[in-house]
Amino acid sequence: MIALKVTIGDVAKKANVSKTTVSRILNENYAHTTAETREKVLMAIKELEYRPNALAKGLKSMRTNVIGIMLSNLKNPFWSTVLEGVEDTCRELGYNLMICNSNENPEMEEEFIKEFQMRQVDGVIINPTCKNPDLYDKLIDQNYPMVIVNRRIQNENAYGVVVDNVKGAYIAVNHLLKYGRKRVAVSLFKNPFVSTWKERLEGYKKAFLANGFTEADYIIMELEEGKDQKEYIKRFLRKHPDIDAIFSTNTMVTLEVIGAIKDMNLKIPEQIAIVSYDETIWSKYLDPPLTTIRQPGYQMGQRAAQSLIDLFQSKSKPLPATVVLEPELIVRISCGAIPKT
Repeated sequence: MIALKVTIGDVAKKANVSKTTVSRILNENYAHTTAETREKVLMAIKELEYRPNALAKGLKSMRTNVIGIMLSNLKNPFWSTVLEGVEDTCRELGYNLMICNSNENPEMEEEFIKEFQMRQVDGVIINPTCKNPDLYDKLIDQNYPMVIVNRRIQNENAYGVVVDNVKGAYIAVNHLLKYGRKRVAVSLFKNPFVSTWKERLEGYKKAFLANGFTEADYIIMELEEGKDQKEYIKRFLRKHPDIDAIFSTNTMVTLEVIGAIKDMNLKIPEQIAIVSYDETIWSKYLDPPLTTIRQPGYQMGQRAAQSLIDLFQSKSKPLPATVVLEPELIVRISCGAIPKT
């Protein structure tokens, strides 16, 4: 037997009020209702298990209760944690989520933005390719609700949530130098459009200078997308046989670094210590367990979703701001130095 759909009229009849009164209470307009009336209506809604028509409600408020999120590379496990934070916050606040992956392609990024707008999502969270500055500026100028995550764009009116990458890299390299490593290399993908690798390189350099080293002591391993990373790393290590530690600025690079070191029959951490950016679920299960910089990805997702919802719910528009979250060093065997507790 198919249950009949409960209507707003059924709720009004049970609560002994008009449909207009029920509608006002559903839309949180309490100007012409008493506390007693609200209680009766809410009780009737609960007992009848009434579910408002989300589409009709959205059309009336000019909102869809859908948020779009576009990421630049879903292969990176860091983003699953961010997505969890976004999704949990959206669910808690009554929003649905539409997910897209630009795969670092600026044309695809622009197409997805158009798709979001066509579907009239209430706002978007973007981990940008950073290759579409005119597009970002246009969206900001149009007051389109948008929050940038993880990376920075060159627009002071943007809303964003990032991690202090300079600090994260600094505490990673400082830890290696503090415990006796002297020839510390940094491995990175050099992308002229993206802020994260630049900030992590800056933190690497700051740690060297703070520990009495000079610019001549920097060892920078620049990797190229699409090339055989492991073979390049092996060639680099043969060229610099005195390297005794590597700070990897990217989770995916870290796996290639570990593979290259093991192919060369070098021991971690005895011969080469490793600290990697990004804590992952498998970091502690590697051999040896991996020392990492943990980014608060879940918190990043929470803050981004909450900031976006605040943008289109607040009566007075919040001032543009970038929230900066704190990284944390997770010390395990791969760094070769575990502080005494």
